Amino acid sequence: MNSPRTKQFGKFLLVLFALVSVLTLVAFAEGDEAAVSQFYGTIWSLLPPVVAIVLALITKEVYSSLFIGILVGFVLQANFDPVMTFNHLVNGFVGNIGGNAGILIFLVILGTLVALMIRAGGSKAYGDWAVAHIKTKAGALWSTFILAIVLGVDDYFNNLTTGNVMRPVTDSHHISRAKLSYMCDATAAPVCIMMPISSWAAAVTGVINNEELGFQIFLRAIPYNYYAILTMVFIIIMTALNVDYGPMKKHEDNAAKGDLYTTPERPYADAEEMKFNPNGKVIDLILPVVILIICCVIGLLYAGWLAGGTTILEMFANTDAFFALPFGGIIAIIIDMIYFMVRRSMTFTELMDCLPKGFNQMVPAILILCMAWTISGVTRDGLGAPQFVAEFVETLGPGLHNFLPAVVFLIACFLGFATGTSWGTFGILLPIVLEIFTPGGFDNLTAEALDEVPILMVGIGATLGGAVMGDHCSPISDTTIMASTGAQCYHLNHVATQMPYAVTVAAIGFVNYIITGLIIDYVPQIVCLLIAIVSTVVVMFVIGKLNHSMTWHSQRD
Repeated sequence: MNSPRTKQFGKFLLVLFALVSVLTLVAFAEGDEAAVSQFYGTIWSLLPPVVAIVLALITKEVYSSLFIGILVGFVLQANFDPVMTFNHLVNGFVGNIGGNAGILIFLVILGTLVALMIRAGGSKAYGDWAVAHIKTKAGALWSTFILAIVLGVDDYFNNLTTGNVMRPVTDSHHISRAKLSYMCDATAAPVCIMMPISSWAAAVTGVINNEELGFQIFLRAIPYNYYAILTMVFIIIMTALNVDYGPMKKHEDNAAKGDLYTTPERPYADAEEMKFNPNGKVIDLILPVVILIICCVIGLLYAGWLAGGTTILEMFANTDAFFALPFGGIIAIIIDMIYFMVRRSMTFTELMDCLPKGFNQMVPAILILCMAWTISGVTRDGLGAPQFVAEFVETLGPGLHNFLPAVVFLIACFLGFATGTSWGTFGILLPIVLEIFTPGGFDNLTAEALDEVPILMVGIGATLGGAVMGDHCSPISDTTIMASTGAQCYHLNHVATQMPYAVTVAAIGFVNYIITGLIIDYVPQIVCLLIAIVSTVVVMFVIGKLNHSMTWHSQRD
């Protein structure tokens, strides 16, 4: 979303950066640059994220809340020295933005690809094809689910595309806009957080800040990301058995009678369709996505080969997602543009117009990311929050160690909900979790520790899953807003209807993190995962029976 408030705040930041740059050029702070903050490793090191969270809850505005939290962090790091505060502020933003430029490039590429597919008519063509060939309500929901998985390279990409593509199909089968929004939102981030070929993989790898082990940790934590996995199980059971409850059931019952919105607020009821090429084909949607996935896989393998990998496994283990994803994305976007020119789907001018449109779509993500990286950096490195939390946990005694994944999951859920950003959440928590669970601390993280300390991967999975859960529920989350927009659903309806579903999965995940923490040292990881999946299926059957809503999907007339 590119609201006027976002534009105004972006201009304010540009002016502030310019002012700070001038001040730092004329400022002299000899010897203070290397000074350690008096708040380093104390409880005050947690103040920046706490300020950001509280302000986000009060104002419902994530951009200014994060920025003020960042400013508080640098004030503490500089021991209230105004000159050094400005100095740290500039260096913090510049360092984090420059070090993560690859991810920003990849986000712009994804936004451009969405604009290309819509303008070429691929999205519209797929929607028309689906209306003609998908005959049942269950088929419409399954198609939405499958498409969201296929488009799982990025959650923004997913939400921006799936809702627009599937809306005509779900409307024709009397599926509420709230249900479509949930299908998009609940599939997007959970799929992305488990997708190696995504901006999320690069973000997690970057936060871990270990080129050799970062990508390995991301892959090996996937089986313990219970919220993401169990959300997929939840959707499958819900779709197969037609289980709905809470506010969503009311919306679905009204949709069956012809009212897709339920509430009087229906801002998209008379919305005009986006402009598109009337000669677009289904292949104009499928081929660009396939090309992107193939090119990104090649990019990951190539980056791993450059790092010394000789086999496919070694290449993936040694890859650099910061280089590989933009490398593959740039190649993919060039191929896609050539394809659309050959197909005569767009003129060269229209192709170039999609570039700024793609960038505009990603401006909120870029702004949040830059702030999230910066507040994570000052909290972790400038103020030593991981050291404080690690020492605090050690004082609680070893008996609590096995329960920490469940505790970390709850903390991540709260942080993600309060800030509306999962990336900012795991950016803050991952270094702390690595510090707690790694023998000897984060600095001693080795490949052997990944095998010798099974609960380390459980803690990482709990952090990532909790961050996704909080972001999924948050009304101030960009992805939540994009899911509402893509499905053309009233935003507060989407938030209210999906909350009970997300909380249900989170509760199941929390219990299973307790179970896993207690048995992980004695059983293979597959056993823990199977227990979590079976418990989800059982809960869904119980809910279905209690709500008397397990009925066969009706055939479309």
